[in-house]
Amino acid sequence: MAFPHDVFNKAWSLGLVNAHIPQKYGGLGLHTLDGCVIAEELSYGCSGISTAIEANTLAQMPVILAGNEDQKKKYLGRMTEEPLKCAYCVTEPGAGSDVAGISTTAERKGNDWVINGSKIWITNAGVSNWLFVLAVTDKSAGAGKRMTGFIVDSNSPGVSFGDKLINMGQRCSDTRPVFFDNVVVPKENVLGQEGIGFKIAMGAFDNTRPPVAIGAVGVARRAMDEASKYAKERKTMGVTINQHQAISFMLADMATGIEAARLLTYKSAYEIDSGRSNTMYASMAKVFASEHCNKVVNDAVQIFGGAGFNTEYPVEKLLRDAKIYQILKEQVKFKD
Repeated sequence: MAFPHDVFNKAWSLGLVNAHIPQKYGGLGLHTLDGCVIAEELSYGCSGISTAIEANTLAQMPVILAGNEDQKKKYLGRMTEEPLKCAYCVTEPGAGSDVAGISTTAERKGNDWVINGSKIWITNAGVSNWLFVLAVTDKSAGAGKRMTGFIVDSNSPGVSFGDKLINMGQRCSDTRPVFFDNVVVPKENVLGQEGIGFKIAMGAFDNTRPPVAIGAVGVARRAMDEASKYAKERKTMGVTINQHQAISFMLADMATGIEAARLLTYKSAYEIDSGRSNTMYASMAKVFASEHCNKVVNDAVQIFGGAGFNTEYPVEKLLRDAKIYQILKEQVKFKD
C-alpha cells in the first residue's frame, strides 16, 4: 500500500504525468481530451496509480488558470524537471462537497499571509512538493469573494501531515490529512488576487471532472474484459457460460454503457477544450460513468461467482476501487 514511486517515475519519464502543462514551462501542452485518453488506459491498469497521477493535474490546474508568469515558471516548471508531486488542499472535515463552507483561514500579516486550519482526504499530500490551498480571507463576504487561493511549499514551517488513511480501494494512492499551524506564505504565492479563490477552485474542477469520469470508464472496461475472458473459459451444463443468455446480456449491457460513458466524457472534455463551459456535461459524465462503473464491477463479480469473492482474481479489487467514483458522483449532486 506504499506510494508507487517507481511506477510514477516511469510514467513521468514517458510523458504521462503533467502532460497538460504548457510547452513553455516544459510540458506537452496537451488538452483535457488528450488527458482523458491517457487516464482511461492508466485506470484500466490501476485506478490507484491513475488517481495519484491525476492528483498532480488537479493541484496544478489553479496555477495554470490563475497563476502569474513567475508562479508558473517556479511551480509548473519544476514538475517537468523531475518527478515531483503536488496536492490540492480544499476538502475539510466539515466541508467536503460544500466548498463554500471551509473554515481554514489566512490572515494578512504585513507582506505575508498566515494560514491556520486543516484539510482532509488530500491525495498525494504525504509525497507532495507543494500544495494548492484554499482559505478564507474575508469571513464577512459571500462565497464568491470569501476565499483566496495560495501556493504553499510542503516543507514550510507549520505544515504537517497526518497518517496515511487506509482506504477501501485505490490503496496505493497517498491520502491523508494536512494541518496548517501559523504557516507563513509570502504575498507572491497568492493565486490571482485576493477573494477569487472559490472561482479558481471551481474552474479547476471543470477541467478535472472529465479525467475522473474517464477513470471510471477505464475500471469498467477492465472489469468487462476480465468477466468476458472468464465467461469464455468457465463451463456449466456442458457449455462456456458466455453462451448462456443471462451472462451474454450482462456483457452486452456492460459494453453499451462503457461506450456511452466514454463519449459523454469526451463531449465534456471537448467543450472545455473549445473554451466553453462544460459544467453540465462534465457533471453528467461523472454521474453516468461512476454509476455504470459500479454496475459493471458488481456484475463482473457475479459472473465470476465464488471466484469473484477471492483475492486470487482481479475483480474484487476492481469492486473496491470503483466505489470512490460513486462517492465522488454524490459530491457532484450537491455541488451542481
